[in-house]
Amino acid sequence: MPTQPATAALFPGQGCSLEGVKPLVQRECPDLYELCLCLLDADPFERSGDSTRYTQPAIFLASIARWRGLVRRGVRAGAFAGHSLGELSALTAAGVFSEPDGLRLVALRGSLMAQADAGGDGTMMALLKGDMGQARVLAERFGVTVANDNSAGQTVLSGSGEALAASALAAREAGLRAVQLDVTGAFHSPAMRPAVEPFRRAVANVELGVASAPVFSGLTAEPFSNLAVELSEALCAPVRWRETTLALARLGVERFLDIGPDAVLAGLSRRNVPERAVVRAEELDVTA
Repeated sequence: MPTQPATAALFPGQGCSLEGVKPLVQRECPDLYELCLCLLDADPFERSGDSTRYTQPAIFLASIARWRGLVRRGVRAGAFAGHSLGELSALTAAGVFSEPDGLRLVALRGSLMAQADAGGDGTMMALLKGDMGQARVLAERFGVTVANDNSAGQTVLSGSGEALAASALAAREAGLRAVQLDVTGAFHSPAMRPAVEPFRRAVANVELGVASAPVFSGLTAEPFSNLAVELSEALCAPVRWRETTLALARLGVERFLDIGPDAVLAGLSRRNVPERAVVRAEELDVTA
């Protein structure tokens, strides 16, 4: 039999679609779904548009449900990475966190981030057709933060709604596309600083397992080495996704597998590492 290509499993963050995934979660992860109802005192899928407090657990459940299906069909990964929230999904899939502990941390993360920006008008905006240099110029000019370096043609800014509206006008004048993101806070910016220390303490108190393969941090674009610090500091630091996918390619990854319910990470991977194979979970028929 031919050997399976070295595969990196990629787990999505906020911004991915949750349409139609609840039945999959109830079928693949009834235990985690029931735990989530107890943790939130609400159904995260029914309230995913209300607050990041609900969105994050819903995405985590969808990711783990898909991963369970993949593993049952014999898929294995030689490396893991997650975009923002997806880091916790990746660490759970790799066996560093138990699934219940991973869900508890995600629920806490969502709650802390919602509290950090409560009452504010924080939001995020994608810049398309630009580069990091242009994003940094806009960030400095309008007092916002570069939150994501996703690909050569996509960065994300985070800040107040007013400042991002002004940034969008300037971006369009410079020939860039500015797209408002459907999020409820200024994530990966200094606005999240109040969430850092309580989340660090929570991660530090969780019993850790041994990773089945390297898990890459979006804070450093390297394998995690100080989990509690890196996961917590990432809340108010940029996601270095472009660098992370390039680092995975240098590691020898030949196939990038998007675990998300849409094609966001697959699309970014095709731009960042066009010479490597990119597949989506649906293409492997994990929901049959």
